[in-house]
Amino acid sequence: MNRTFPIIALALSVAGSVGCATKNYVKEQTTPLANKVNELDDLTAQNTKEIKDVDQRAQAGIQQADATATAADQKAQAASQTANTATQRIDTLQTTVANLDNYHVVNQASVEFGTSRSNLSKNAKEQLDQLAANAPNVKNYIFVIQGHTDSVGSKSYNYALSDRRADTVVRYLAVNHEVPAFKIYVIGLGEHQPVGSNKTASGRAKNRRADVMLMTNAVEGSTTAANQPSNEQ
Repeated sequence: MNRTFPIIALALSVAGSVGCATKNYVKEQTTPLANKVNELDDLTAQNTKEIKDVDQRAQAGIQQADATATAADQKAQAASQTANTATQRIDTLQTTVANLDNYHVVNQASVEFGTSRSNLSKNAKEQLDQLAANAPNVKNYIFVIQGHTDSVGSKSYNYALSDRRADTVVRYLAVNHEVPAFKIYVIGLGEHQPVGSNKTASGRAKNRRADVMLMTNAVEGSTTAANQPSNEQ
C-alpha cells in the first residue's frame, strides 16, 4: 500500500512533465506560423489600401479627362454656333440688300462709339440730327442701320455690342425725330466688316461704329408731295 502511492505520484509527475513538454513544443512550432500569418494579414491590408488609392486616383483622372473633353466639346459647339450666327447675319444682310436693289443712298453718316460702349456722343447726335433733318424731303425714304465693332473681345460679345449700338441709333431717330419703325432696317454685324485695321488704335476706333444710310427708291430729282407745285389756279 505504501509502495503503490509513490509509483502513482511518479506516474503523474512524468505525465505532467510530458504534457508541459508537448505544450511548449506546440507553442514553439505554432508561434512563428502565427506571426507569419499576422505579417501576411498586414501585407494584405496594406496592398488593399494601395489598390484603393490607385483606383481613386485613376477615377479622379478619368473624371478630369471627361470634364476636359466636355469643356472642349462645349467650346467647339460655341465656335460652331458663332460661325452659324455670322453666316445667318451675313445672309440676312444680303437678303436685305437684295430687297433694296431699287434703293439708292441719298445721304449717310458713320457714328463712332467708345470702347465697349453703345451710348451716343455729342458729335454722333449732331451727325444723326443732320441726317434725319433731310429725311422729310426724301420721297419713300428708309434708314438702313448697321452696327459694328472692333475685334477686341469674343465674337458673341461683339455681336451683342453691335446690336446695342444699332438699337441706340434707332431709339434716337425714333424719339428725337419721330422716324417710324417700319422705315428702319437694322442689323448688328459684329467685327465682320471693318473699315480700319484692328491692329492699330485708330483703326479700331473707326471700326467701333454704326453706319446710318438714308435711302430712297424714288427716281433722282423727284420731290415729295409737300414740295410738288400745286395745279390750283
